[in-house]
Amino acid sequence: MSPSENNSSYIFTFLRHGESTGNAEKRHQGQADFPLTKLGSTQIKKLADYWEKRGMEFDLAISSPLSRAKESAEIISKALKIELIFDPIWMERDNGELAGLPHEEAMKKLPPPDFIPLYQPIAGTGESQWELFLRAGKAINQLMKNPPGRYLIISHGGLLNMVMLAAVGLTPQPNFQGPVFRFSNAGYTTLKYLPERDNWIVQVHNTTYHLNE
Repeated sequence: MSPSENNSSYIFTFLRHGESTGNAEKRHQGQADFPLTKLGSTQIKKLADYWEKRGMEFDLAISSPLSRAKESAEIISKALKIELIFDPIWMERDNGELAGLPHEEAMKKLPPPDFIPLYQPIAGTGESQWELFLRAGKAINQLMKNPPGRYLIISHGGLLNMVMLAAVGLTPQPNFQGPVFRFSNAGYTTLKYLPERDNWIVQVHNTTYHLNE
C-alpha cells in the first residue's frame, strides 16, 4: 500500500529484530549489545523479500541503535529504499545487572524474588515495569509528532510489549502478571491509528509468515 493512501491515519508496523547472538546463547540481553546471527540476518532478508514482492512502502523507518535492531533495520531499509533514523527511546529495557548474563548463571547470581512490585527496579539498577511502560508511552507520543502516514519501527520484545499495552489501554501488573504481547524474532505487528476517533486497530500481531517463504 502506498503511503499516499493514508491521508489522515497512521499505520505503524512494529518489528522485532532477527535472532541475535544473545538469543542463540540464551543470554539476558537488555541493553547489552549483541549482533545478529547468520540465521537472524536470513530471517530479516526473508522479510525484506516478502515485503518487496508485495510492494510494501513506508514513509520512514525508526530503529533502536542496538546492533541487533540496527542491523535488521539496515537490511530492511536498504531493500525497500526507506529513510532510516535511529532513536534510543526504542532500545530494549535496561535490565540492570542481568545484562549479558547467561540464563543459568543469572539464576544463580540473581535469583528472582518471590514478588516483584510494579515500581521495583529490575536486577538492582534496571528499569521497573512502570518505568518501561512510561518510556513506551513516551515513544508512542513521539511517533504522533510525525504527520499521518506509514511507519516502520524496529525494536525489541520487552519494549514492544509495553507499546502494545499502552496502545490498547492496558497497564502492566506487579510480578509480571497480566496480558503479554509476545514478539518472535523477525515477527511484526501492525496497528492502525485513527486520530479523529482516537482509535487503535490491531491489524496483525506477531506475523512470521515470511519465515516460511
